[in-house]
Amino acid sequence: MKAALAGPGGELLHQARRATGRDRGPDAVVEGILDFAAELRALGVDRFGEPARAAGVAVPGIVDEEHGTAVYAANLGWRDVPLRALLGERLGSVPVALGHDVRTGGLAEGRIGAGKGADRFLFVPLGTGIAGAIGIDGRVESGAHGFAGEIGHVVVRPGGLPCPCGQRGCLERFASASAVSQAWAEACGDPDADAADCAKAVDSGDPRARAVWQDAVDALADGLVTALTLLDPRVLIIGGGLAEAGETLFSPLRDAVRRRVTFQKLPRIVPAALGDTAGCLGAGLLAWDLLGTDPHGPGPHGAGPDGTTPTTTTPPEVTT
Repeated sequence: MKAALAGPGGELLHQARRATGRDRGPDAVVEGILDFAAELRALGVDRFGEPARAAGVAVPGIVDEEHGTAVYAANLGWRDVPLRALLGERLGSVPVALGHDVRTGGLAEGRIGAGKGADRFLFVPLGTGIAGAIGIDGRVESGAHGFAGEIGHVVVRPGGLPCPCGQRGCLERFASASAVSQAWAEACGDPDADAADCAKAVDSGDPRARAVWQDAVDALADGLVTALTLLDPRVLIIGGGLAEAGETLFSPLRDAVRRRVTFQKLPRIVPAALGDTAGCLGAGLLAWDLLGTDPHGPGPHGAGPDGTTPTTTTPPEVTT
């Protein structure tokens, strides 16, 4: 779990981390989040003379943002956890916003990170899985049922590898960091090899690594062009562990996307700027939005009108 006190400009005034404790069961995870948030709110009094006035929390899995419910998270064992209500009770009835981890990270990247100033962007983190955040005019779309942005389950290789979602050939089975790790471990014969090792081997000219890497880049480009055709973003932000390879990823990816577009307008393809602080920053922005006065859209930083400081707390960034 990562937590922070966030200021009106998106700055993290205090940060803390602790183990999720999921080995003790889903109820223990929830209790850990509630305790963490309460401690952080109290810290606001000690550090800044007043408690945090709003809270934002970002969680993985399926999230019902409207009703404040963590519907399902396989890695945490959650089902229908009324997290917003529980946090409100623990924090003394302060307003609480609940968001999906990737969409919340995308909110931060769009407003104060790599997509700052763009009216439309798509944020795609490449980690254990692949998800996406669709940004429009400073907000992130959650969809009618909370599934918006699940680009990792776009089928790019029909009849390909089975996916836990029940389909075959999903994007995340070919282009996520875990997929590249698996493919490279098999190709090089080292079961401990991972995507970072593959990227290094690509840079050193290893033909096996280049083949694995190109397969992933091609699959990713196929999925991204589908998304670009549907959403027409101005900026495409790539984050997650695989993006840490830098131009080893971005140079061939830009080329692959460019080769595939026809009538579509090619967006800027850029690396994410906020790293693993994006979730906390985004949760802070959600909290600031609760304190705003314009129901149709926040200011450039989602700042509240009274200069108060929200609490944010997020569980691990796990895509399911």
